[in-house]
Amino acid sequence: MTSRHPDTGTAQRHDSVDRHVARWAQEVPGLVPELEGAVTRMQMLVRYLQQRKEAALTRHGLRLWEYEILWRLRAAGDPYRMTPTHLAQGLGVHPATLTNRLDRMQSAALIAREHAAEDRRSLLVGLTPQGAATWAAVIDDQRKAEAALLAPLAAEELRDLAALLRVVSLAVEEDGPPLMPHAGPPIASD
Repeated sequence: MTSRHPDTGTAQRHDSVDRHVARWAQEVPGLVPELEGAVTRMQMLVRYLQQRKEAALTRHGLRLWEYEILWRLRAAGDPYRMTPTHLAQGLGVHPATLTNRLDRMQSAALIAREHAAEDRRSLLVGLTPQGAATWAAVIDDQRKAEAALLAPLAAEELRDLAALLRVVSLAVEEDGPPLMPHAGPPIASD
């Protein structure tokens, strides 16, 4: 279905969200079509990417919790190791739960546990070459899915979209915690 863009007069295609908005505009007094359309599209696109991520995890034989552990270790920076306590805190899981998960991942050769050189009483969890390669393969699949999703946009449109979303993110973060919690070493800012 197409209509004319109000500013340019060019043909404008309609998607399934437009049908959703038109339907609910009849039922919900005060519904703002642009607001409902923007939020619903963001929700549906996140769902779409989540489905692609789940498919990538399945292709590479990972569960989501395994990916999250690999991601946390990778985010720690070279040499991609951290204590189980720090890892459990970052993941928001009980240490006993993490121990069980790490046992399974060590059996699958995705991680290794070793004593810290400076304190043999301290244990470190680190990425193995297989764990790093598996993580990289999933990230590459995600990158491809993200690129395919946004391929219809010209480079300038993609920059504009990123800038607009940053404005919304900054407004949300003003009143609360960061949307993206810090997981790794400090990053230099401009």
